[in-house]
Amino acid sequence: MVYETDLTTGDAGASSTYPMQCSTLRKSGFMVFKGQPCKIVKMSTSKTGKHGRAKVHLVGIAIFMGKKKKKKDICPSVHNMGVPNIQTHDYQLIHVSVMCAMSEEYAVAIKPCK
Repeated sequence: MVYETDLTTGDAGASSTYPMQCSTLRKSGFMVFKGQPCKIVKMSTSKTGKHGRAKVHLVGIAIFMGKKKKKKDICPSVHNMGVPNIQTHDYQLIHVSVMCAMSEEYAVAIKPCK
């Protein structure tokens, strides 16, 4: 019996999210809500009641949705929420040329910022 293994792609086994306590999340931060990464646009914390803990009310906008759908969540301040691992890269646009005769051709050159 022969098994074929595709070695062109691989996964390091790292998680795409990490846990963070709800009370430490901040506005304009990120969270994962129902499997979708969201940017936090509004956040409020209620006072503690006599039978429970403080609750955090989070409103976020889904990042990868075509329509900006708002997601709402209420969770106790001591519970953990998933936060996506985000890497940002800055680039500088150095050259753009557009040649239009009968066909359209676009050439764009970018370089990473250091």
